[in-house]
Amino acid sequence: MGGGGQQTESSEPAKCDGGGPDGGRGGSAVYTWEEVQKHCHRSDQWLVIDRKVYNITQWAKRHPGGIRVISHFAGEDATEAFVAFHLDPNFVRKFLKPLLIGELAPTEPSQDHGKNAVLVQDFQALRDRVEKALALGLLWVWGTSWSITLLCSLMLATSQAQAGWLQHDYGHLSVCKKSGWNHKLHKFVIGHLKGASANWWNHRHFQHHAKPNIFRKDPDINSLHVFVLGDKQPVEVVITIDLAWSMSFYLRFFCCYYPFFGFFGSVALISFVRFLESHWFVWVTQMSHLPMEMDHERQQDWLTMQLSATCNIEQSTFNDWFSGHLNFQIEHHLFPTMPRHNYHLVAPLVRALCEKHGVPYQVKTLQKGMTDVVRSLKKSGDLWLDAYLHK
Repeated sequence: MGGGGQQTESSEPAKCDGGGPDGGRGGSAVYTWEEVQKHCHRSDQWLVIDRKVYNITQWAKRHPGGIRVISHFAGEDATEAFVAFHLDPNFVRKFLKPLLIGELAPTEPSQDHGKNAVLVQDFQALRDRVEKALALGLLWVWGTSWSITLLCSLMLATSQAQAGWLQHDYGHLSVCKKSGWNHKLHKFVIGHLKGASANWWNHRHFQHHAKPNIFRKDPDINSLHVFVLGDKQPVEVVITIDLAWSMSFYLRFFCCYYPFFGFFGSVALISFVRFLESHWFVWVTQMSHLPMEMDHERQQDWLTMQLSATCNIEQSTFNDWFSGHLNFQIEHHLFPTMPRHNYHLVAPLVRALCEKHGVPYQVKTLQKGMTDVVRSLKKSGDLWLDAYLHK
């Protein structure tokens, strides 16, 4: 950092400190905001961080973040920007020592240009709360105790579930006007953020939408074939790209959590997160499908076919968030490319059309939707027992 703290000839500390014009003395000089604000030129740059005054004139060119971003704060208080841009401010402060030329006079406020001190303090308090709420931040601040690891897992599962609803939106081409952008963003979200394959999802999910709850046509109810084998799959051309996206997720995950849990601990963590997320996903998706009618192909019209295989869960702020708006499963199946925030607008029109034509339009509470899943599974089990075991 040598030379970064050299003072320009025009620089003078406030007279109240009795210091010399070099502004040095181990950073013992004190300055007023008026004096600091004079040093805002390309050839003469000071800034303030936590009331400490630094001369960055020579060093700005070597700033890792670039000369422009740091020069924007010349002659100003850069405390909030410093905290915002640096993951470990305490580490970076070590490199600031050679640039230190003094500090603000005790009579000077901590904020420049008449900023609202209360607002700045409240924002800092908010930042502290937010940083402590992040999953990775939890581990960084509080370690890897069982309680923190469990909370971290719950937060990761929540983020994974919400990323799942987001990739679902892109997969249905319901976000961007141009399908090409939807496809690109779908690959990024499902691949990099979730570690799955966009083409695998497309291959299965659009079949489900085309023929919901129809045997041998809806992959979601054909549970015998766990893996797709053979050499003529629909994903053969782009499987390498999908694999790269998926691997980027796991690479990022292990880079983040290996320092805290080690390899086997990280594997256990992602397995537990997937366990939580999969239960969330299955309950949300199957409470609108599993209790409904399942049969062989009957060549029904689109509306009748979709309504016989789907039902809605009543709307609420929580239900919308929890299900990614798939509580409007009927509207989603009828209009699979419609942006999800429009489902509640079209629902009354769909209901009126169903009433006009005598097509059942089912809406359940969240609790009933979940209990119906259990009842449906029990009924299926009882039928199997009667057919094969109790003969």
